[in-house]
Amino acid sequence: MFVLANLLETLASIINIILTMLYWLILIRALISWVNPDPYNPIVQFLYKTTEPILYPIRKFLPLGLRFGIDISPIIAFLIILFIRSFLVSTLIDLSMRMR
Repeated sequence: MFVLANLLETLASIINIILTMLYWLILIRALISWVNPDPYNPIVQFLYKTTEPILYPIRKFLPLGLRFGIDISPIIAFLIILFIRSFLVSTLIDLSMRMR
């Protein structure tokens, strides 16, 4: 059983790292959007290509009444990431500890 426990713990660590990277990419994209970035800059293109698949469904899901002219999809994405990190990662780590 310790092999499965190690697998779950490793999976939790990988998910945590991916969620942390997504968090920072979304934060950097939100900060860059305040200064009118050059759309041909490779860094800006990378940020848009990596975060748009996450932010677009959130924007599409928001009703028209919640669109104030300010894009709140990064805030909702942060909340989702924090929920997944605190629920899923903690659950996987706890499950792996109980299997030992």
